[in-house]
Amino acid sequence: MSAEAGPSMNGGSDEHIRRVRLPADRRTPAAARALVRSVLAEAELHELLNEALLLTTELTTNAVEHARTELDIEVEADPAGLTVTVTDFAAGPVDELLVGVRSTTSDITEVAERGRGLLLVDHFASRWGTTYLPTGKGVWFRLDRPGAGAATGPAEARAALNASPATDAGTPSAAAMSELMQTNPDPYADDPLPEFAAGLLTRVAEMVGAAGGVVRLDRGDGQGSQVLARYGRQPRQGNELLRVPLAVHRPYAGELELDAAPSAYARPLAMLAGERLSLHLENDRLRRADVRRSAWLTFLAEASELLAQSLDVELTMALVPQLVVPRLGQWCAVHTTDEWGRLRLAAASHADEALLPQLHRVLQETGPDSIQARLREASRSAAQVPLGAPMEGFAVPLVARGQRLGTLAVGRHQRHRHDPDEVSVLEDVARRAALAIENARIHAERRRVAQTLQQSLLPPVLPVVEGIGFAAEYVPTGDEAEVGGDFYDVVPLPDGRWLVVVGDVSGKGVQAAAVTGLVRDVIRVLVGDGKPLPEVLGRLNETLVERGGGRYCTLALAAVGPGDGDQLDVSLHLAGHDRPVLLHGGGGAGFVGTGGTALGLLDAIATPTAEIALKPGDALIFYTDGVTERRRGRELFGTDRLRESAAPLAGYSADVIAARLRATAIAFSVEPPRDDIAVLVLRNDAL
Repeated sequence: MSAEAGPSMNGGSDEHIRRVRLPADRRTPAAARALVRSVLAEAELHELLNEALLLTTELTTNAVEHARTELDIEVEADPAGLTVTVTDFAAGPVDELLVGVRSTTSDITEVAERGRGLLLVDHFASRWGTTYLPTGKGVWFRLDRPGAGAATGPAEARAALNASPATDAGTPSAAAMSELMQTNPDPYADDPLPEFAAGLLTRVAEMVGAAGGVVRLDRGDGQGSQVLARYGRQPRQGNELLRVPLAVHRPYAGELELDAAPSAYARPLAMLAGERLSLHLENDRLRRADVRRSAWLTFLAEASELLAQSLDVELTMALVPQLVVPRLGQWCAVHTTDEWGRLRLAAASHADEALLPQLHRVLQETGPDSIQARLREASRSAAQVPLGAPMEGFAVPLVARGQRLGTLAVGRHQRHRHDPDEVSVLEDVARRAALAIENARIHAERRRVAQTLQQSLLPPVLPVVEGIGFAAEYVPTGDEAEVGGDFYDVVPLPDGRWLVVVGDVSGKGVQAAAVTGLVRDVIRVLVGDGKPLPEVLGRLNETLVERGGGRYCTLALAAVGPGDGDQLDVSLHLAGHDRPVLLHGGGGAGFVGTGGTALGLLDAIATPTAEIALKPGDALIFYTDGVTERRRGRELFGTDRLRESAAPLAGYSADVIAARLRATAIAFSVEPPRDDIAVLVLRNDAL
């Protein structure tokens, strides 16, 4: 900041001059007011203080807001009055315009169009003008001291006019204008607009002598035009009302209405109040838009999370209308495209459930002007298509990974149409819904393939053999799209016996399924050729070692056939598999057999043989590690718990034993199985 002071150029000792350069800063108006206040105090022109501070604030604020350059402020006071000049350094044409004595009877429409700030200058200044120079533009005003000079001077003319009762009622005071310009909303109020609008309306109505007034606002939220503020009485029928539209952006719309008699300052003051109100309404619109966008982002995040949680195709499609209605539309329908390109209604919802049957009928109608035709157009063009009566709205295509899956149709709300933000959100919902549907379809296909492959690795039914009871239970892992490595089989032997096979291939997925199929096929081929079980295990181990890939297999083989009397003889071979449980018909249970070497890890293996005699009612329980390693927190189901769970089942049939053990293992934990569960029971059913 720089400043200088001194007498006027004519050397008069009663004149006071200050010149200051100020930056383009929000604090500049306050510094300029302090300068003017000090000069007026030195010149003892206290009666000009209010008008001088108000006009100085207007000129410096306008210069800071529009020129955005440094400002030169010159304040000159003499016994007759005060002159203030504000000069900026914005480029402009070289010209000079002088505005003479203000007259209360002049039309100020041209001034009002140039700027509301100049309205104040024209109202209070004795004279004012603008000067355009090559280096910038200056605006000055002159305030004459009341009673100074001849009665024909500008100040005297103004005093004489203001003294007239006929004109005094329509001339606002400096204090009223200052109060009007300084009215602002309460920054700490939850909704400051109604109180601010009421205060602003009251002040402008009192300044122009209005009998009543109202501010109406339509926020575009479907509620229509609402009264934001009201003053005085309702206008009488036939009164000509002063209406000022509020300068706000869509979807906001509003107006300020005054029941006021025509005067020179009524409309400009109403427009000034309308502009101040519009500024804060625009702030409110932007604030609400930010809040709304934040809410939309939260909604989209929650919608994505909900859609991602479902891998069922039908459930995903049924979820989409529930997300849309009623927040984004009055009704919603999801159509999918079948393999022939035809649209099929997958799910629909309506805010009024009583209208849902009507919605279904309209969606099923055919014809060139039907909604079906518009939906087909949206699906073919992959673009948004409007829908006409009776169910107005629009349709957006469902496209995921370049595939056209169908359409999402949304009906507009009864009170308002969708704004651009809502349309963007709906398009985003359609993209996310399409991706969720496509993911669910892919998962369903993987699940179907996995189930088909898993079923091919297990016998469809177990053989029915007189005197021998076979029963099996199989529970796949919690991920139905994965193929497990557990398997079982019952194979007839050439010597009339039956071979029970229970195995577990390491890992999961297609590679584990391939190894499982290999093991089953090799066993069937070798035992069909009459190979002894130790040789079968040795040949199988060689095959897995040569194949490589890091996959290994644990296996339990049990050849069962008639023994002495009603007894069944079992020859048990374990290759790294858990020992089976022998459940005695008279009660009691224990483990039998000796563990050996898992197949596919070493070139040479050990597979000890155990001979077991099953008396009538005895049962041999085979299982995989999915049972014993079933986890509840850090606790395992374990082999001891399995033995204890099997003991009370003595005397029951093989089917009951297998089913009870399966249920006990599943009930041990609330979590889905992390590994396949396989239980096979061999029982001596001789009477």
